[in-house]
Amino acid sequence: MIDAVLIGLAVLCAAYFAVIVLYAGIGTSFAFIWLFFAALCLFLVYGKWYYRRNTDRIPRWVPVSVVTTCVAGLTVFAAVCIMVFSGVAGSDPVGLDYVIVLGAQGKEHTVNGSLKLRLDKAIEYVEENPDTILVLSGGPMQGEEKSEAELMYDYLRYNGVRPDQMLMEKHSASTVENVAFSRLVIEQDRLARKRKREALYQPVGPGVELLAPDKPLEVGVLTSNFHVFRARLTARKWGIENVSGIAAKSDPVLFVHLCVRECASIFKDRLVGNM
Repeated sequence: MIDAVLIGLAVLCAAYFAVIVLYAGIGTSFAFIWLFFAALCLFLVYGKWYYRRNTDRIPRWVPVSVVTTCVAGLTVFAAVCIMVFSGVAGSDPVGLDYVIVLGAQGKEHTVNGSLKLRLDKAIEYVEENPDTILVLSGGPMQGEEKSEAELMYDYLRYNGVRPDQMLMEKHSASTVENVAFSRLVIEQDRLARKRKREALYQPVGPGVELLAPDKPLEVGVLTSNFHVFRARLTARKWGIENVSGIAAKSDPVLFVHLCVRECASIFKDRLVGNM
């Protein structure tokens, strides 16, 4: 029974790899992980068969170690996947002060794929929350002078978003930089707005304050649904404490692959201290 399950998983992984290649191309990031999964399943089937025929020569601790490692790895992977899915299923927060829209770092300097889905979600959000400021985050792509933030600005402006409702962060090249640099943009904008209010403030008498104290800052991070969990943790790591996630749709064919790739990115960011 176990052998049949493992062989079935190997076939599914190999088939999904073929789907990814046909749908998105052989250069799709992290696609070969599915061939690795298929090979691992077949290796376990062969290992089980080989151990049964050589039990007198193979120490007991070898199969125990292999099984323990596989179970532990699967458990950790499942736990991370659950955390990733928690970002997918969340509802949109209302009335945020700023929403950081993360660039998709696509290969082509155009609004399509993941980036278009994120920007369409941003349009939907500001239509329902007209006082929210969008922070468009993304640097230059593949040697072009125009940044991804500028490309995003043009698309949103064409689709009716007000210029005064958008800020640009034009230097980032990763999720960490998206968050860290966007935080600086938000701080600069808040300071400018505060100075503008103070310039208009006319005291009416000693001890009389007309300016209300600033309310706690509420920030959202808008990105693809599979990316929300990591983006929120990254934002908290880099000093944005009261942060919410806003999930845009992602490609349904690649969704499982993107979630698996995201799990690997979470492990990497944890190891290097980005989260």
